Amino acid sequence: MPSRLEELYDTLYSQYPLSQATYFIGNHRFRFLSVANSYELLDSLSEDYIAHEIMPYWAEIWPASFVLAEYILDEVRPAGQRCLELVAGVGVVSVAAAKAGASVLATDYVVEALPFIEYNALVNGTQLRTMRLDWNSFLLAERFDMVFAADVLYERRNLLPILNALDRLLKDDGKALIATPCREIAKNFLVLAQENKFHTRCITKPLLLLGNTLQIDIYELSRVQ
Repeated sequence: MPSRLEELYDTLYSQYPLSQATYFIGNHRFRFLSVANSYELLDSLSEDYIAHEIMPYWAEIWPASFVLAEYILDEVRPAGQRCLELVAGVGVVSVAAAKAGASVLATDYVVEALPFIEYNALVNGTQLRTMRLDWNSFLLAERFDMVFAADVLYERRNLLPILNALDRLLKDDGKALIATPCREIAKNFLVLAQENKFHTRCITKPLLLLGNTLQIDIYELSRVQ
């Protein structure tokens, strides 16, 4: 009987061209499976997906996720914490948090992302839960010690829904970590958070990628007590 890992791979292989690569996040070695060509995936989307603006952002591994994953592994060290990731994509941040000993619920709006997250957790020797979650509307009553998100602050219309989701998902003494490339629109999120009684802190980390250095901000949010 095939293992769950084999079942997941066979199912994904039947649906997508796949890419599996080894990544070093700080001193930590991971393997991640993703869609080999997200542009081809975009071309194959149905009109219904396009009409509802369900783009295959989940199929990419975004640079900010590596920076946040390293920060979680080496500085946050959330062992024993209950954590949730918003828009987890293929699960880089969630898998890193689970590897660090956290109890993780990885979520994405697009259900197609969830088997990739489960596969990537298993192939890296850890486990987590997955669930579809729309930050605009959800029924999840559970609250978490930490909420993570990577590269979600790219449209103005999403800023308040993301902040409202964090407010609902975090425990009173919880903390959110959001990694984002340095964008003006993302800075507006910090202002919005401060106006809604959150303490904010920004930590900037460099990421060397293909010979270029990107500056990635990590926003830390906690409630004003």
